[in-house]
Amino acid sequence: MQFPDDENGQLLAEIAAAGVDLSKMQQIDFFILFEQQADADKFAKDIVSDALVQTADVEKCKDTGVWEVITHVQMVPEHTLLGQAEQYLESIANGYNGYGDGWGLMDKDAA
Repeated sequence: MQFPDDENGQLLAEIAAAGVDLSKMQQIDFFILFEQQADADKFAKDIVSDALVQTADVEKCKDTGVWEVITHVQMVPEHTLLGQAEQYLESIANGYNGYGDGWGLMDKDAA
């Protein structure tokens, strides 16, 4: 399987090499960062009303002290769709003083 030569493509290649079937629906976690807890809480509350996002969790990053909203999206992890979802969520987060920090795929065995 070939992947574009960019950050998302490299991550997809690593996930595929780990044995994840990228043709099936997966839970993709998109990470959005906020300096203020109030902004993170409001974004998390509002974003779950969006059809794309199933749930969202707010956590404080132990290392940096910033607030992180982890949005959970069920989708087939296809390169173009991932980029579009990432841009879409970040465009909404910008209105809440947030910014995107990438995505990840939860290993079902590690959950």
